[in-house]
Amino acid sequence: MKNTKVAIIVGSLRKESFNRKVANEIIRLAPENMELEIVEIKDLTFFSEDIENDPPKSWIDFKQKIADSDAILFVSPEYNRTIPGVLKNAMEIGARPPKQNSWKEKPGAVVTVSPGAIGGLGANLTIRNAALSLNIPMMHQPEAFIGGIKDRLLEDGKTVNEKTEKFLRDFLIAFERWIMQLTN
Repeated sequence: MKNTKVAIIVGSLRKESFNRKVANEIIRLAPENMELEIVEIKDLTFFSEDIENDPPKSWIDFKQKIADSDAILFVSPEYNRTIPGVLKNAMEIGARPPKQNSWKEKPGAVVTVSPGAIGGLGANLTIRNAALSLNIPMMHQPEAFIGGIKDRLLEDGKTVNEKTEKFLRDFLIAFERWIMQLTN
């Protein structure tokens, strides 16, 4: 059985972001046959139709990594009840021009992470809504809103606690099934 390549898009640019920490934990906890990689968005210039027909190398490389993946996992914070601008920018770049949509029909899922109690609910729902127009079939259940992240990390500040680890493992098993359902 071939490994499933999953592109992780982290919606935060901060080096020590909670979302990046959780994304790294997801990579650590992934089932053996899932190959997860964070695809960086920090070097993407702002989307503009003026340059989409002659895109910069950062766009070309990004779109190729998305196209080469079997599935997409968004891991994002919530900014003002919606998604970070850099994440929306990456979504636009990956989808354009319309006949070259790199996201098209890639099984997807989303995890939102926040120090707050509701765990990025607004961002989670916004990503799901945007994914519809990108033609990413999103996993419906289980939903992953990880609130109170500071209390879910161990003393090293990077590793999730046992309860959160179990949740992430179960989430990844469900995501793996979702991918298999759509790709077999």
